[in-house]
Amino acid sequence: MRIQREQAVRAAWTLVDEIGVDGMTMRALAQALEIQAPSLYWHFPSKQVLLETMADALLEDVGREQDADAGWEAVVKGVAGELRRAFMSHRDGARVYAGTAVVSENTLRVSDLLIGALGRAALKPREASWAAFSVLDYVLGFTIEEQSLGAQKAEGPPVAERIRALAKGRFPHVAAAADAIVDPDFDARFAFGLELLVSGLRNRKPRR
Repeated sequence: MRIQREQAVRAAWTLVDEIGVDGMTMRALAQALEIQAPSLYWHFPSKQVLLETMADALLEDVGREQDADAGWEAVVKGVAGELRRAFMSHRDGARVYAGTAVVSENTLRVSDLLIGALGRAALKPREASWAAFSVLDYVLGFTIEEQSLGAQKAEGPPVAERIRALAKGRFPHVAAAADAIVDPDFDARFAFGLELLVSGLRNRKPRR
């Protein structure tokens, strides 16, 4: 059976959704595709190359509808939200992307969109690129935690109660914030953190 590269990537994501990225091996993927492993290695010399291709595919639709000439804040927030949705669209999506150093069509396209927008915020190319990847790192870190916490099953007393019990008399600020720490409103938490980043960029004075 002859397979196409895109077919293999779709099957790999299906497998990750079922068993997670740690269980998705080249052997398991070949079995899912009902092919011999050498046929798969012809497209992807290693699992790392496969993961990089999967990561690029995640960004296929990100930023397509963004107006490249719009205000920089709108572009940054819009792309950040789209990245989060892309990473959340598959189990371990953020982990797959975070474990790669992808230099490909979609990653460069999205990066160019962000860097260009941040350049309109009077940031020099180096600062604009650093800021763009700070936004990406925020989205990745947040989404990894969101997916991890969403997959966990609480055991015993609610987490907030366990935090208060352990922190009582020792870590008063943590104890007082226990409910906020485990607040499940990830949309509000994501927007809050993103606004912190954007406001920092907004108030940054251009360097000469």
